[in-house]
Amino acid sequence: MTKSVAEIVTFSLAANIKSAEFVELSKGTEAFVRSLPGFQHRQLSEGEDGRWTDYVVWADMETAKAAAAAFMTADCAASLMLAIDPNSVVMRHEAVLWNMAA
Repeated sequence: MTKSVAEIVTFSLAANIKSAEFVELSKGTEAFVRSLPGFQHRQLSEGEDGRWTDYVVWADMETAKAAAAAFMTADCAASLMLAIDPNSVVMRHEAVLWNMAA
């Protein structure tokens, strides 16, 4: 059985970027991410400590890794990437073992 895969990216924003600005930049990638094979869900959150989490669920590991590679070269992602402190980025892929919907 193929398991869904969560792509979890944590990071801090670049020095001059405001939260609302970053959310708008993220919204600018929506059409691209939705168009990628295997996309299931995405959410973005900001912690009280200023660290952000971009949480995306993909159909499987293959589509998750292909999406990560495609995102790095997408035109819509360039300004988003500049808004992130590159030294703060931690990305991992994890198998989704259980999911509870509302």
